[in-house]
Formats: sequence, structure tokens, C-alpha cells
Amino acid sequence: MLVATPTMIRDTSNQDVLLDRAARRPARRWMVRGAVAVALLLAIVVGVRRWGLGERSVDRERVRIAQVVRGTLVRDIAADGRVTAANNPTLYAVAAGTVELEVQAGDQAKRGQPLAEITSPELVSRLTQEQATLASLEAEVGRADLTVEQGRANAKKMIDQAEIDRQTASRELERFRRGYEAGAIPEIEVLRAEDNLKKADIALAHARKDRVLSDRGLGFDLRTRRLGLERQREIVRELQRQVDALVIRSPVDGQVGQLLVAQRANVAINAPVLSVVDLTAFELEIKVPDSFARDLAIGMPAEISAGTTRYTGRVRSVSPEVVNGEVASRLEFVGKKPDGLRQNQRLTARILLDRKEDVLMVERGPFLEAGGGHTAYIVTDGVAEKRPIRTGAASLDAVEILSGARAGDRIVVSGVDTFGDAERVRIAGD
Repeated sequence: MLVATPTMIRDTSNQDVLLDRAARRPARRWMVRGAVAVALLLAIVVGVRRWGLGERSVDRERVRIAQVVRGTLVRDIAADGRVTAANNPTLYAVAAGTVELEVQAGDQAKRGQPLAEITSPELVSRLTQEQATLASLEAEVGRADLTVEQGRANAKKMIDQAEIDRQTASRELERFRRGYEAGAIPEIEVLRAEDNLKKADIALAHARKDRVLSDRGLGFDLRTRRLGLERQREIVRELQRQVDALVIRSPVDGQVGQLLVAQRANVAINAPVLSVVDLTAFELEIKVPDSFARDLAIGMPAEISAGTTRYTGRVRSVSPEVVNGEVASRLEFVGKKPDGLRQNQRLTARILLDRKEDVLMVERGPFLEAGGGHTAYIVTDGVAEKRPIRTGAASLDAVEILSGARAGDRIVVSGVDTFGDAERVRIAGD
């Protein structure tokens, strides 16, 4: 009789081999080495890829990179200027002569105060001669007035005589007509009386016309003489003004500036003698680069700094010409002015051109001129790529980005001259 025995299932315990720590160490080393090799391979691949993207390489220290940000762009101009008097008249000699100075440079001057006197015998002599001529013309005009009155009187006398003759002729004609009607006077006498009346009428008419013509002629002569007299009066008046102007007086309240001639010196006509500075009207003259001057306009607000104190001002004038790449402008104080200002004193000014809120902007640098505001190098993963951009308003330290870049982009703002005309440049060390 056969008896069935249970079947035994074997496990894997006979196949497992127990290893100690010393046996497991070589395997771990190989795993670490493999991981390091893979990392090195990836770094080499990335490096080769980055080298392949750049046409050339530039060290990071040779460029300056700025980030595009969003903020407020303030366009302003900062410049140093010198104080100059808005009213600084130079006084001239109205005639040739010897100058007698009555003040020194730096003296206070009041309006109308004598500052110098010019001795000009020639001008005084001319005034005396012209005054004598004026007196002569006044006498001639007086005689002309008398002649006109006499002429008008004679003309009236002739008219009166003609009227009387006509009245006489008219009475005789009436008497002769009555005598003719009575048969006492012949007809020939009546006709002769009629002729006499007609002659009297003609004489009266001519007397009246002669009076009108004589009055017009005398009036023309008198008017001519009066015009000559008025002309002579103007000559005398001008010479008198010049003689009075030999005493040079201050036109403003201020201070004597420069003495342009020496004491007792002989000067020519229209030669400068001295200058006067109006201490109540000072301005600041600044020089603005031509690139900014085109945006300047009269009336723009300005801030003038005298030490640590700031004063309000505005643009009063802008020169229409460019000299050495700069345009001269003048600022005037609005309201309070600094105390103790002096001619040619140095001050600092700031002119506000524009203010834009919430705009994309980046630090201003040579890249703006190098790319003409149309291109820029944007850095991504250590590679600077040349891209088209569009710029807007620019200030002294920032420029507006209209398109071609976003907030957070990094732009090479300085050192692009080392890139040549490459489209991609690797920034070593970025």
C-alpha cells in the first residue's frame, strides 16, 4: 500500500548570499562616479550649447547690465550756471571830450545820480550857435505874421473901396435914369452911367478874388517860416539834450560795475564809459546741451539751488543759436530770491521738462547712442542677443522703452562697443 507524502516547496533562501559591508562599498563608488560623470557631461553639453549661441565672448566686468523696470520717468536738466544781472546797462559818451569820473567801481548808485561828466566845448558851442539861429528865425516869423496882417488889411481896404465905388456908380445911374425920363439928360449919359456900374462890379469882384489869393500866398509864406522855426527848435532841443547828457546819470538803483575809461581821459563819441548793475534783477545763465535744448520752452519751471536752499524759478529765454554744442538759456527767480547775490556767482539749476507715470524704463547708457535707440542687447542665460527695440522719452539717467523689452529683462547699457556687430555675444562670468 502506497502512502502519499506531502510535497515540500523550496524558497530562495538557498540562492541568497550574505555580503558584508566591505563587499558593498565598490558598488556604491561606481554609482557615485556614474552620477558625477553624468553631471559633467550635462555641464559640458550646456557649455558647448552656450558657446555655440554666442559669436564672441566678453568678460562680465567689461559691460554694465541694467534691468528693465516700471516706474516714473522724470525728464529734467541739471546744469551749473552763473548769476548775471538782468538789467546791466552800459553808459556811453554822447560827444567827444574829457571824462570826469565822480564814482569808483563798486559804489552804490541811485537812479538819476551823476556818475561822470564829459567836457565838450564843441558841443556847447554848437548849441549856442543854433540858439542864435533860433532867435533869428523867431524874429523872421514875427515879421511874417506882421506882413500877413498888413496884406489882409490892404486887401480888405481894396474891397471896401471897390464897394464904395460901386455904390457911387449905382446912385449915378439911378439919377441919370430919372433925368432921362424927365427929358433933362440925354440917353448917352445913361448908357455911360451903366458902363461905370459894370466897371465897379468888376473891380469889386477882382478885389475880393485878390484878397483870397493874397491871403493864401501870405499863409504859405508864414507856414514855411514857421516850419523852419520848428525845425530849428528841434535842433536846439536835441543839442540841449546832448549837452544835458554830458552829465552821465545812473538809469537804475544799483551798483557801479566797471569803469571803462580812466579819470580825465579823452573819449570819442559813443565810447563806453562805465556800467551799472541793477541789484534787484538777477538771473541765472546756464549752458544746456544741444540734445536737450530742443525740448526747452520759455516758462518751464526750474529749481535753483544756492547752497542747501532751493528757490523757484522759470525759463525766461532760450538762445536761438548753438555754440560749441551748447545753447545758452536764462532763468529768472520767481518769488523769493537768495540774499547777497553777486555778479558771476555760481549756482546750480534743475529744469523739469516732463514727468511720465508708470512707464517701462531702463538705465540710460551708451547703448542708446550706439543703437540709435532702435536696437539693444538683451541678456538671457549669459548670452546677450541683439534685438530691435523702440525708445521714447529720455532723461539724464533713464530712457523709456516703448516696445521690444519687458519688465525684468536685462539690457547691456554700457560696453556694447566691444560687441562689434555680433548678433549674439556670450557674457563670461554672468
